[in-house]
Amino acid sequence: MATIAGISGNQYIPGTKVYDDVKYQYATSTYGKERDLNPALIVQPKTKEDIVLTLKYAKEKKVAVAIKTGGHQYSGASSTSAPNIQLDLETSFRGVDDRAIFEKDGKAYARTSVSWSLGEFNAWLTENKLFVPHGQCTEVHIGGHVQTGGYGQLARSFGLFGDHVLSLEIVDTDGNFKEVTKATDPDLFWAFLGGSPGNLGVITHFTLQVHRDQDYNGSRGMKALYFYDTKTLKRLIDILVEMSDNDDFPRNYDLCISVLSSAFPLLDLWPDLDEWMARAHPELYGKDGLIAWPRTIIVYAQWVPFEPGDVCDFSWFDRIKEGSDRILGDNDVEEKPMSQLTGDWIFRNVREFEHPYVKRTYTTNSRTLAKDRWADWVVNRIDAIVRPEHNRCWLSAQLQCFGGKNSMFTRNAGNGTAYSWRDTSIGCTMDCFHSEETKDRAEDWQKVNDEEAIGPNGIFSKDDRRVLWGSYGNWNLDAVWNTYFEDREKYEKLQQIRKRADPYGIFTPNPFCVKRAD
Repeated sequence: MATIAGISGNQYIPGTKVYDDVKYQYATSTYGKERDLNPALIVQPKTKEDIVLTLKYAKEKKVAVAIKTGGHQYSGASSTSAPNIQLDLETSFRGVDDRAIFEKDGKAYARTSVSWSLGEFNAWLTENKLFVPHGQCTEVHIGGHVQTGGYGQLARSFGLFGDHVLSLEIVDTDGNFKEVTKATDPDLFWAFLGGSPGNLGVITHFTLQVHRDQDYNGSRGMKALYFYDTKTLKRLIDILVEMSDNDDFPRNYDLCISVLSSAFPLLDLWPDLDEWMARAHPELYGKDGLIAWPRTIIVYAQWVPFEPGDVCDFSWFDRIKEGSDRILGDNDVEEKPMSQLTGDWIFRNVREFEHPYVKRTYTTNSRTLAKDRWADWVVNRIDAIVRPEHNRCWLSAQLQCFGGKNSMFTRNAGNGTAYSWRDTSIGCTMDCFHSEETKDRAEDWQKVNDEEAIGPNGIFSKDDRRVLWGSYGNWNLDAVWNTYFEDREKYEKLQQIRKRADPYGIFTPNPFCVKRAD
């Protein structure tokens, strides 16, 4: 494919090393061969006008455009194959006018472009003593993040990143610049936020309400490390389940548990950990002075006040930190501004392990996980892949409480966004990375998880409930729509909106999208 005349930004065609570097994204390691992620042309626009020219060209040539901001989509949906085009916005809008903070009537707001990484966005807000709920991966860019929800450690207390959006600035299929709000186009606003990411138009900027540290004085958090053992893991998951099964649990608390195989880059979670490890556990260091990072459990626990009379229950933290090997900071439970706590939760690396993966993210609305002995089951399943030495499989698991009638994740249902499964009690991510030789082992392990955890007799969820940011399995979204959306009525509404927003098929670059209505 030839380059597009008039584009002021970079353009890359296949056959060059630069193209190979630019096309790479998180999913390449797993789906680079199985799914053709080789666009005929990659355009890195400098301006909105470059986007207009790209869409006009695509319409004339009857090809589609995939939209990428950070390239972290696990299934590869931010890429495409020839003769289609990839529109790469990662460096497009990073000028002084592409983000701003303002206050009105005692509330704070931020206007930002999609071209900032989560780590950059978090640091910017922290500098201004502001915060918003968001995810954990530093190199995720906020354009895709906002469309798939922005799940993170503050989900119970503050809801999703996308719940805070007030307006979207887009380039539509005909090259028009539009601002989309609940008032101007409620259906399109709804569909952009949780409907069919990247398939409705090109978001360049958005405005959202953010929170001020000064309004939440006394917030506290704890990041604790434990060397892996099943007894400790079971005790911690029991606390998570107790919290999840209790529909009245206060909004003030968030809890997330990670389980990581050996060789995980722990310094990206804990920059000062190496110094402490050298003193406390010299046996982990080889003759060359390099550490063999052990299997670990990491816990993120947080409390935030919402009313003047809110009092932190320190016994909750005490139960969690029992037996921990390392607590972040000088105190077990640090009193810190919320903006700084959100930075503590970030994982500061591009990916967990430098290997392909078999991904799973499950959600459930069960309130009987303790009765059903799910904690026993999930500990046994985790141990089956983490315990064996030298099995050439590496686990990154994360279990988090989302639910309860006081949870803002739950209460934000019906707020004008389309994010699914607002009745979720627990989310469970279990990603199994593997070598080329152990792919079957990883797939077999996940197959047992699928069979035992999900379905009419499933110990975790009676229904298959997936999330767009953690997609896996069948890449044809239309064939598995019911795993991502609650009901047919919702899906058909999204189909009609897709038909209106994408009449020429420009934003249909691969099968992972809501199918346009006929």
